[in-house]
Amino acid sequence: MAGRLIYLIGPSGSGKDSLLDAARSRLVERGCRIVRRVITRSAEAVGEAAQGVSAQQFATLQAQGAFALSWHANGLSYGIPREIDDWLAAGEDVLVNGSRAHLAQTRERYPQAQVLLLTVDQAVLRQRLIARGRESLADIEERLARNAQFTAQLIARNGAGVLVLDNSGALEDTVEQLLSVALYSA
Repeated sequence: MAGRLIYLIGPSGSGKDSLLDAARSRLVERGCRIVRRVITRSAEAVGEAAQGVSAQQFATLQAQGAFALSWHANGLSYGIPREIDDWLAAGEDVLVNGSRAHLAQTRERYPQAQVLLLTVDQAVLRQRLIARGRESLADIEERLARNAQFTAQLIARNGAGVLVLDNSGALEDTVEQLLSVALYSA
């Protein structure tokens, strides 16, 4: 029996990395692999434990077919290593920190993917983005407006095909939501 691709998406600042870090050991105990993405940003950059590569290295890996999924967003390139196909074929569940904008392409390649949308209250998201200090207040407000519109459109297009996890409260509550949804629903 093939494993399931669990495709976690959400806006920047929604807490995907924190959620994955907090749930990692419990997911692994249950046989779920969490994929380490390849990203064109330095390894010293704050954020997820991704493999940082140069734009040229990424292009070479992509040309060699090293990625099962890849996309470009916010000036960066992201790749999901193709070994996820081996893990899925071996019956292992695989959790990917994905891209909302790449969802259609992911569903085309993995029609049975379970999509989890991590949401957060706009006021909480605003504070998280301000605390990160990567963008101006004007840029943050533009991002929040785009996020609200994008999320509404995504849910309207995908309806029941997207399970929503609210990360506005305690992280442990969201971990419990993730574990119950990702591991026990089909």
